[in-house]
Formats: sequence, C-alpha cells, structure tokens
Amino acid sequence: MSSTVKLVKLRKAKDNVDLQTLSKEELIERIQQLESHVTQLRNLLKPEHASKKGEGKKNSRVFDYKKYTKRHVLLHVAYVGWDYAGFVVQEHTEKTIEAELFRALEITRLVENRETSNYHRCGRTDKGVSSFGQVISIDLRSNMTDGKGVYVPEGHETKLGTTEEIAYAGILNKVLPPEIRVIAWAPVEEGFSARFDCKQRTYHYYFPKATLNIENMRIAAQHLIGEHDFRNFCKMDVGNGVVKFHRRIIDIQIDPIDDKTDGYSMIRLKLIGQAFLWHQVRCIVAILFLVGQGKEETAVVHQLLDVELNPRKPQYGMASEIPLNLFTCTYADKDCDWIYDAEALRYVISGYQTLWAENSIKAVMLKEMLNNVEKLLDTKVESQLKGLVYGIEPKIYLPLMKRQKCESLEERIEHFAKRKRIEVSDQDPDKDITASSLSS
Repeated sequence: MSSTVKLVKLRKAKDNVDLQTLSKEELIERIQQLESHVTQLRNLLKPEHASKKGEGKKNSRVFDYKKYTKRHVLLHVAYVGWDYAGFVVQEHTEKTIEAELFRALEITRLVENRETSNYHRCGRTDKGVSSFGQVISIDLRSNMTDGKGVYVPEGHETKLGTTEEIAYAGILNKVLPPEIRVIAWAPVEEGFSARFDCKQRTYHYYFPKATLNIENMRIAAQHLIGEHDFRNFCKMDVGNGVVKFHRRIIDIQIDPIDDKTDGYSMIRLKLIGQAFLWHQVRCIVAILFLVGQGKEETAVVHQLLDVELNPRKPQYGMASEIPLNLFTCTYADKDCDWIYDAEALRYVISGYQTLWAENSIKAVMLKEMLNNVEKLLDTKVESQLKGLVYGIEPKIYLPLMKRQKCESLEERIEHFAKRKRIEVSDQDPDKDITASSLSS
C-alpha cells in the first residue's frame, strides 16, 4: 500500500516540476527515485506471477514419452521459402523452416527434443529458396508395437493391441505455418538417413523467357552433364571443410511451362544430380542467362569446367534464390514406401490453393497494368529478367574470361589454414595446422 502512495506522490511532483529547470544532480536523483519505484513494483508483481506460473504447471499434465514406442520415418516436407531465412536453424533468427518443423513436432509431442530424435535432413536450402520435395529422417512417437522402423527405447513400455499408426501428416499440418506442409511419411529402417541414402536430387528454376535464346542455353547446358569439377560454378565453402568439388549432373532440361510465345512465357530449368555444392544451381543459371542473352558463347561453360586452364573463378553475380525449388529427393523403392493420407492431402491442396490465388491475383493485376503501360510506348521493352541476377549491370559488358578472378582453391585453403594457425597458436602453441591437412 505504501508503494502505491509513493507512486502517486511522485506523479504529482512530476506534474508540478519543469524538468528543464532541474540541475544535473536533481535529475540524477529523480532518475534514481524512478528506478527505485520500478524495482518495488517488480517485487510486488513477482510473487503473483510466480504463483500463477506454478498453478499452471501444477494443473497441466506432464506427457509421458516412456509409454510409447518410437518409429524411424521419413517425412516429405513442402514449403514456400520466400519469407524464410533458409531451411536450417540459425542463431540470429527463428524464421527458418527447420525451427518451425521442430516447434510443430514438439507441440504435437511427436518428439521430446531434437537431440534425441535421430534427425537428418536431405538438403540445406538457402534463404528464400523453396522446396516441394524436401525429406527429413527422424524418430517419432509411435502407436505401434512392431513394424518397419518401430523400436522400444530403453526404459520405455509397450502398449499391446494398437493397430493404427499416428496420422503424422495430418496432425503436423494443423500446427505448421501455411507455407509449410507435410505431404507424406514413410517407415524406414533405423539406420536410414534422409541425407546419405538419397539417390538423386532434382532442382527446378523458373524464369520468364524475355529475350533469351533458349536453344543456345540448352546447347551450353549439355556441357554440364556428367561428372566435373564445379569449383567455378559454386561458392567455395573451404571454411566448412569442403575442398573437393567434383559432382555428377545426370540431366538438364529447359522447357516452357505455358502456351505463351512472348517474353512473358515462363520457362522451367530442371537440373538432376546426385548432390550439389553451395549455390551451384544459382551459379549455373547465372552463366546460362549470359549465354541466353548472347553475352557469352555456349563454349564458355566448357571453359569454366576446365579447372586446369581456368583454376580461378571469374567474378559474376548469382541468379536470384526466389525461383529456385528443391523439387524432388529420390530414394530406392525397396527402402521407401510413401504413405499418403487423403484427408491430409485435401488440407494441403486447400491451403496451397489459397496461396496460389493470392499470388496469381497479384501477377494478373501487374500484367494488366503492364499491358496498358506498354501501349503508351512505341518501342518494346524486355526487362523481365532484371532483378533475377545479382550485381550491377555494367554499361559495357566485360566477358567472363577477362574479368577479375577470385582466389584459387589452393589459395583459399592456404588462407584458411593461416587463419586457423593464428587461432590455434593463441590457444595451443604446440599444435600446427597445415594446408595439406585441410585438403587431405
């Protein structure tokens, strides 16, 4: 009660005093008084808050995971990643696909925590990248006592007589954001990994035709098929131990996906491979755009793949992440038999139809506005690709092979080894880091 009286008196005093007339010492005293009252108020509120918190815990039932078996499964996850900071959990933001997935998994009590979930992801999509075919492997709570992937953890009990599995997709979709949906699940053996057992990955990249010569892009893309050193078509991740850049591309297809014949026709580039490097697809698309625009010859792809002749990557901007989609992750049929829930699929379709309608309306509205503006100009403007490649477009184009080059792989390894030596020497003067140890 006394604290309330003091607060009222302070407010009255504040109303009656012009702060600009107070001296420095008086202002400091006033601040100290305010801080004191804030502390008193916090102390008054704390017991009530703690009591309510304790009552909530007392009344809520503690979920007993030990009453359930576990099942090792794959989850087929689709997401529109435009407004997310990427798939993988990050320290500086909670706006990632993975963070939302685990939030949903914990809310539905399908996992107790990430650390004990035996979790693997198939791909690490970057900020703004979407996926129709992302796959994760994980141990989930199960109603079953036997079956593929089912096991009883140490200390857990088994419930007899249960023949119906949890509707994993259905319950997860009810708590996930509208951009993220579980399409299906599949029981797999306990040691199965979504990452290491994936046979191939397919990326789609969507873009408007604009003035691109699609046939020249197809010719250039054929050089990429097969196993090559793609160090000039990626962002080198030496800091994370990636020093080998050989990857195998199985096929590349570049085809229209609508009936239009003008610059607004939409094209899909389909890239199939076993595994991909950091930013590899976006770098490939950027180079193919240069070929399609007539700025580079189709042979430039072959030149960039010749790392003996061109060991240092020329500087160029990557293609935008927004049109990129990890569309399919493929597994052996004998290992993976997807289970689809009709009700869950209807829920997915309904939600994605809503997103489609919103974005289609925006596109149609913009197109109608463009049609009317274009009638006012005699000359034709074809800038549909503007914004799909990062970097400032120079007034005079400089061919790739004449541009300033990045560090070579060997220089990057030596640079990173030198930095590590400095860090290690500060902690352990007797330990040595060499470039050869990093590249081996």
